[in-house]
Amino acid sequence: MDKSDLLKQLHIDRGAPEAPRARSHRFILAGCALLALLAGAGAWFGLPRSAPPTVRTAVARAASQAADSVLDASGYVTARRQATVSAKVTGKVTEVLIEEGQQVKEGAVLARLDDTEATAQLTLAQAQLVAARSQLAEIQAQLVQAERDYARQDELARRNLISSQALDAALAQRDTLRARLGSADEQVHVARESVAVAQVQLDNTVIRAPFGGVVITKSAQPGEMISPISAGGGFTRTGIGTIVDMDSLEIQVDVNEAFINRVTPGQPVEAMLNAYPDWRIPGEVIAIIPTADRSKATVKVRIAFKQKDPRIIPDMGVRVAFLSGKPATAQALMSGVLVPAESVRPDGAKGIVFVHAGATVQRRSVTLGPSVGGQRQVLDGLRESERVVLSPPESLKDGDKVKLAEGG
Repeated sequence: MDKSDLLKQLHIDRGAPEAPRARSHRFILAGCALLALLAGAGAWFGLPRSAPPTVRTAVARAASQAADSVLDASGYVTARRQATVSAKVTGKVTEVLIEEGQQVKEGAVLARLDDTEATAQLTLAQAQLVAARSQLAEIQAQLVQAERDYARQDELARRNLISSQALDAALAQRDTLRARLGSADEQVHVARESVAVAQVQLDNTVIRAPFGGVVITKSAQPGEMISPISAGGGFTRTGIGTIVDMDSLEIQVDVNEAFINRVTPGQPVEAMLNAYPDWRIPGEVIAIIPTADRSKATVKVRIAFKQKDPRIIPDMGVRVAFLSGKPATAQALMSGVLVPAESVRPDGAKGIVFVHAGATVQRRSVTLGPSVGGQRQVLDGLRESERVVLSPPESLKDGDKVKLAEGG
């Protein structure tokens, strides 16, 4: 064998298939690397993460309302001016112009009844008035002529140119026309009154609001019969709708007669609607109704709202705290808000509170006032109705996310 043959034997063929053993080693290395990567990712995702802290909150309320409660009672919001508006006459409804929740002014048209008959009666009365006035004008013209005839006859009678009988006839004619003129004038007056009555009947087919307020009930629809009195059978309505004067809203509560001595007219109160338990509404006692309910052993008390708000609506449940009228720490509590003392974190001469806003908290530096029965007065840095975190954790910082506790 020559040297060229030996060199050909030493040549490596690059296209030759890889040995199975080498390929298996490569797959094993790749699998190990993938497993190591998955194990690292699982360890990273499995690391414990801190969950948002669970906190309780309270609402800041006006310090000027702080006073000692001498009695608590429950009642309802009622309206002193509430009316179910009906028609003065029986008729068929042709148009209803109101809807529930609509604000109406005094005298606004709420509905209309069929006015065909009333319009005809008015037209007839107006025609009778025209006829009576025409008759009056005719008699007036005849009387003028009769006055002239009598004057001439009287002149002729003085000259003895006519008989006294002719003069008496002229006098009788004049007096007759004077009497007829008076009667015709009364007929005109009667016809004018008939027109007024017919106009009233026509106006009664238009139903208007007796006072300004809000429509809370719509009771009739076009095509139904309406009557000021119930006709029975369920086919005749007795009202178009119900209107409430929201400015006349007040509170009525039943106070146990054993504690009525704690209530006096003009006494300040603090009302809390069941729908808005964190909203305290100032009010005062209007009157104590001088009669007791024998079955419940209670006395009814009327309370006025000192502040009007569209959120206050009739028949809402309300809790009332009758106040002693002596503000805690008197002149000291005339400004700012009150918060639970546990919500304030001391910070030198000032204090720190955390205000809950959305899902996060805001760190606020506040100016503090005196402590009042577990409450702390905040003079500056916090507004009424804002929520503060109770007993904020030491680790809580501005902008941290928090979770509200049940009922908090």
